[in-house]
Amino acid sequence: MYHELKQQVKQMQQTELFFERNHEWLGQLDSTALLFSLLDLCDSLALYVIDQNQKVLFWSLGLEELSGLKQADAIAKSCLPEYIITEADNNITQRSKIPTMAANAIEVKKITRILHNKDGLFVGGIGLLLPCLESPSNNTLPKTPVDAKQNFCGILSRSPAMKAVFQIIQNAAETEATVLVRGESGSGKELVAKAIHNLSARRDAPFLAINCAALSSNLLESELFGHSRGAFTGAIKDHKGLFQRAHGGTLFLDEVAELPLELQAKLLRVIQERNYIPVGGDHSIDADVRIVAATHRSLREEVKNGRFREDLMYRLRVVPIFIPPLRERREDVSLLLWHFIQMHNADNFRQIERIDPQAMRVLLDYQWPGNIRELHNVIEYAFAVGRGTTLRLSELPPEFREADSSNHKSQQSRPGLPLSATEESIAIRQALEQSNGLVTSAAQLLGMSRATFWRKRKLHGI
Repeated sequence: MYHELKQQVKQMQQTELFFERNHEWLGQLDSTALLFSLLDLCDSLALYVIDQNQKVLFWSLGLEELSGLKQADAIAKSCLPEYIITEADNNITQRSKIPTMAANAIEVKKITRILHNKDGLFVGGIGLLLPCLESPSNNTLPKTPVDAKQNFCGILSRSPAMKAVFQIIQNAAETEATVLVRGESGSGKELVAKAIHNLSARRDAPFLAINCAALSSNLLESELFGHSRGAFTGAIKDHKGLFQRAHGGTLFLDEVAELPLELQAKLLRVIQERNYIPVGGDHSIDADVRIVAATHRSLREEVKNGRFREDLMYRLRVVPIFIPPLRERREDVSLLLWHFIQMHNADNFRQIERIDPQAMRVLLDYQWPGNIRELHNVIEYAFAVGRGTTLRLSELPPEFREADSSNHKSQQSRPGLPLSATEESIAIRQALEQSNGLVTSAAQLLGMSRATFWRKRKLHGI
């Protein structure tokens, strides 16, 4: 407790110093715009704002996720006793348990700041809830399996941004539209493709996948479209390609941006004409296949650089789906950690029942440049090198122990996948169309807060 108070005093001193040094610069700012930007920036945190009558003015998506209480059910309502702010709470950090919509309670640290008007009168307050890392819900093996609400066709998440992705998957699966999944390596693009297939009318037909970057141009053409006997040296018999073997089902084209230009033309014909001619063949074959493509690159940038056909890009991205990287959905880290631990516990080689708090802090602070695939690899490493029922920091890969947290973040963080201005404008328009003009629903479809959506809509003049 003494250490926490000491840290708060230090933080207050730094804040006062900031205002003292920059009062002229601060005087230029619009206070409303500044508050709007800060709330937008902090929307993923468990943050709330109340007025002098303890009525909720702002309820972040992060707090919605933590408590299970929806924004619509919290805004303009009297603040719950567990979140209440009084003048006595100013600059205080407390540890307490809050109820959730589920049966269990979550231990949190509550940090509050009261707000005064120009006359010094109490007009409300801001509260921030931080889940305690030492909480049993984070550090010990869950007694119950993953909540069904957090498991969407094998994709585990409790992030508000991913819930919007799930809704797009659900809607797209009901159509025959071509889907383009964009996300960083290891973020789960193939799982999204499988979910679309399993939710569609094609679920009983084959789901086949190919990595377009893994084969040479000639081999890739043969693998996709098949070849006839004698088409080239070594072609001693007819070979059915993926389009023929996936008939009636779904074909997942991973890393489609790596597809050679000459094959892009052939793929475009399949999408448009629904037929193709095998390598060395003399007649066309009908193609009844739904295509789901994926890439970690911007196809628009590839088109600008002359590496991708613009007409094919539009055919592939009828329904674009953007997967947020793991570093942007921190709520999912502990969920995925325990999921993979339970998977390996089932092998009965080692049973991990607890994560040491120091190791958990490092795991939660890590930026996960390799996303979910890297997280799984880290757990595999821990099972291979460690023993006992507690996962310790010494059992994590070397990069987790080589530098302190702040230095580690600067080394490991990578920029996200920014959309071009044109892509962003199109995405916003499509979201508004899908939501019939409802801003809140459109923002959720794009994984944005309402504030961010409003700002970007104004920026693009929509």
